[in-house]
Amino acid sequence: MARNNDNKGKRNVRPQESELKEKLVNLNRVAKVTKGGRTFSFAAIVVVGDGKGKVGHGLGKARDVAESIAKAVDDAKKNLIKVPLYKGTIPHAQKGKYGAGKVLIKPASEGTGVIAGGAMRAVLESAGVQNVLAKSQGSSNPHNVVKATIDALAKLRSPMKIAKTRNISMEKLFNG
Repeated sequence: MARNNDNKGKRNVRPQESELKEKLVNLNRVAKVTKGGRTFSFAAIVVVGDGKGKVGHGLGKARDVAESIAKAVDDAKKNLIKVPLYKGTIPHAQKGKYGAGKVLIKPASEGTGVIAGGAMRAVLESAGVQNVLAKSQGSSNPHNVVKATIDALAKLRSPMKIAKTRNISMEKLFNG
């Protein structure tokens, strides 16, 4: 039986349960109107990461808050990717897009910190990026912003791979 592979070049990684930290990005209460009244349920968006380059996101829906968060964490652990980090920041500037959500992430010098808002901050901190400049340019919907940020991080290439493909040394890559 053929499997549907829609990862689009993402580097999936196996999780180690103990080292992953989870962050709740958004919790949404939704209501379904039925004959007997309103039925409330919860949708949670969670980001998990080890702070060393692994990060993933997940969505969980349930009638109970704790159960929806648990489902989101399980989903996030299935969607882990590896992010190349260089000296506490990202190797190069990158744009990411998902739906109407567009993000721009740029490397920053030592001591800058994570300059990012809301949902992007949670993803970048979980990935272990310490110095980065980030801007959300499209939709402010947390679903789209998280997925666009993950898309941008998945598109990043490590400096070692770039130097190898260009057949130049690391010093020449960074010093021009």
